[in-house]
Amino acid sequence: MTAAALTEPTRRPLLRRLRAPGGGPLFTAAVLLLGALVLAAALAPLIAPHDPEALDLRAPLAGSSADHLLGTDQSGRDVLSRLLYGARTGLLGPLLVVGLSTVLGILLGTVAGWRGGWVDTLLSRLLDLVFSVPGLLLAIMFVAVGGPGLTTPVIAMSLAYTPYVGRLVRGLARQEKARPYLESYRVQGWSGWTICLRHLLPNIAPTVLAQSAINFGYALMDLAGLSFLGFGAQPPAADWGAMINEGESALQRGAMLPALAPSVCIVLAVVAFGIVGEGIADRLARRER
Repeated sequence: MTAAALTEPTRRPLLRRLRAPGGGPLFTAAVLLLGALVLAAALAPLIAPHDPEALDLRAPLAGSSADHLLGTDQSGRDVLSRLLYGARTGLLGPLLVVGLSTVLGILLGTVAGWRGGWVDTLLSRLLDLVFSVPGLLLAIMFVAVGGPGLTTPVIAMSLAYTPYVGRLVRGLARQEKARPYLESYRVQGWSGWTICLRHLLPNIAPTVLAQSAINFGYALMDLAGLSFLGFGAQPPAADWGAMINEGESALQRGAMLPALAPSVCIVLAVVAFGIVGEGIADRLARRER
């Protein structure tokens, strides 16, 4: 997503009002939902009714009951407990991806936009090269070399998401560089790094934050997809994508909850992060007009 897309002014007033931070129930609901997911992940050991890896071969694919609110999977494991623990890997992986890609993107984008010339050309072509490779394909290539798990897909997806941040930061840095206040600091003898750290980066941080919130939702979906394909978190670890994979066979036996519950969690989380990111972007757009 480009800077222009983040500050798009041509949206319906109702949607803009609903999505704006503090300005509508949709944004508030998204923030509350994300807060609930974070609490569920943090408090999973305290609130999970069962051990997420405990097998009960006497009750495979049991329906909802007082003991198992969301039933059990094909191995008799409690679905609710696995959902709560799955929120940990479901949020930790995207957090690492967004954190690493944001740091790399800010570094490369700022250097490219500030220095210009051949440095800008070289770094821009590098970002374009990485951007041209689909993130899932890059992750599969990394897994083929480093093996499945959480670490390898996180590193691959971090590289894949870096161009989204880097290209945005480059454009914003070029815009800020042309402003008179930065030229005044250069005249006073301030170094380029000092100007960037103390003035340029704080001014572009809100827009980067909006992009990062949107990236978080997409990273969550991509990592869940890799786990579904068997390249991410491995059984018996609780992971939403892996739970969908394991619950696929249960669908053929008429049990929907083992696959449906994690699917709903992923969809709600991705939509909520998208709403929060778009809400921040809309707020920034109104300030600029």
